[in-house]
Amino acid sequence: MSFASFFRNGNFMGLLLANTILGSAMPMLLILGGLTGLFLAPNATLVTLPASIQALAGLLAAAPFSLLMGRLGRRFGFAIGGVLAIIGAVTGAFSLMTGNFMLLCLGHFILGAALTSFQYFRFAAAEVVSSEWQPVAISLMLTSGLVAAIVGPQIFIMAKDALAPIPLAGAYAALSGVVLVGMVPLILVRIPAPQLKQRKERTSILASLAVLRRQPVRRAVGIAAISQGVMIFMMIPTPVAMLGCGFTEAVAGDVIRWHVVAMFAPSFVTGFLIKWYGQQRVAVIGLLVLMIAALAAAIGLSSIHFYGSLILLGIGWNFSFIGATSMLATAVLNEEKSTAQGINDTIIALVSTICALAAGLVVTGPGWAVVAIVSALIVLLAIGMLALNKTAPVKIATTKEETPNA
Repeated sequence: MSFASFFRNGNFMGLLLANTILGSAMPMLLILGGLTGLFLAPNATLVTLPASIQALAGLLAAAPFSLLMGRLGRRFGFAIGGVLAIIGAVTGAFSLMTGNFMLLCLGHFILGAALTSFQYFRFAAAEVVSSEWQPVAISLMLTSGLVAAIVGPQIFIMAKDALAPIPLAGAYAALSGVVLVGMVPLILVRIPAPQLKQRKERTSILASLAVLRRQPVRRAVGIAAISQGVMIFMMIPTPVAMLGCGFTEAVAGDVIRWHVVAMFAPSFVTGFLIKWYGQQRVAVIGLLVLMIAALAAAIGLSSIHFYGSLILLGIGWNFSFIGATSMLATAVLNEEKSTAQGINDTIIALVSTICALAAGLVVTGPGWAVVAIVSALIVLLAIGMLALNKTAPVKIATTKEETPNA
């Protein structure tokens, strides 16, 4: 398959277009999760509860969606995810109209499950191209998040007052429209039927967890979980902290926009950096950038501090998370990959949920500076543990199975 024929692949281009449009929901929800909680939460410590519940839904829905797509196909799974996203968005808008915080939490739970289904676009992309183009298809599917990072916050800014005088309800209405438009390209996509061969691979939970006994696996999972956890811990309460400092919702939305851009933009070069300098070195550089981001947030409350720290936070997450992904891919045998990656994703989702909930408690209590200081200390502890457990570096895998998600 040539470069030109790759981009003439209608199935891939349909998936890429759908993923780019549907991906706009993620940055919109990053903003809405904190701000709507601020409006409706009965207690200041519950401000980030909708975002926490959204992360919990991702933890609970990942395996069921994988099984569903394995039985009935990717397109059916994406359709179910789209329907859930529309239901969740309508529920979120209605919760603001009625002032019902529990309904808001329910809406974000449904939306969290829906977003989980969209994460499988990268696997669908690999299934509609030839084997030599699979790495390119996967990476392009992920870098489409750059468009979403710019478009999503802009849609939020334009639509948030569309249903005035009800604050932010218009953004949920716009979100449902985005999902409807994003589902259209999938009508023409033809994805190969699921293969139901892998049924024999049933092992006990204890046998599955045995892979964590190996230090390289623990190291990779630990770096991925810490980088994701610190990113969530700082990102989720950012809009709340900025409103508390007197900034407008539009400025808070713009900070989140550039944070998400910084999360995805380095992906064009991160893989090459890993090839040149090694997986663990790039992952540790990412952790160092995360610590610098936290320190930058701790020393000031100006717009420059918020923009700078959140952009650095995105870059640090990209290096450490993708570096950890590569480490995990080379630390396990082929037959262990599905088990190890499943454990890895579950741990990451669990850490994300805990950090999202803890962020609300800290930002509304001790304050934003403490959020930043705690983040820096966690990263410093992680770097210290890596230094104490130094082993020989792992060679980079040459298989096509290296994927960008740890």
